[in-house]
Amino acid sequence: MALPDGDSSVGHSFGLEFDGITIKAITEVSGLKLEQDVVEYKENGPDGKFQIRRLPGRPKAPDITLTRGLTSDNSFEKWIKDSRFGKMADVRRGGAIIVFDFEGNPVKRYKLTNAWPKSLEIGAMKAGDTSYLSEKLVLTCESIEVE
Repeated sequence: MALPDGDSSVGHSFGLEFDGITIKAITEVSGLKLEQDVVEYKENGPDGKFQIRRLPGRPKAPDITLTRGLTSDNSFEKWIKDSRFGKMADVRRGGAIIVFDFEGNPVKRYKLTNAWPKSLEIGAMKAGDTSYLSEKLVLTCESIEVE
């Protein structure tokens, strides 16, 4: 959905899409970053003065953290279990992180190439606490692109 000029988007909800399945219960996404290395090139200029030029290097792939409320869905646990046993052909997946507007329409997609789970953390459990339990999945990938 295109936004009017000068309008900004508000991320009302987020989703993780792999293999045609979208998990829309994501409450927080962090680490989405498009970054590349910087290569310093040192040379003497035509006038003989020393100068350092900075050139774009290789793109870097980020680690992305997804948070959701703890549910009976065990897809994150199964995914990380497969990676721990080295089934990398099954574990590496292409997919996307999707930002939805208030009507549930996709606003932006961040395409992930060969993503796999690096870690899964269950939130702190305290007796008598009334906050919800959450799980944080950290994904690593080979590249990220904005679609």
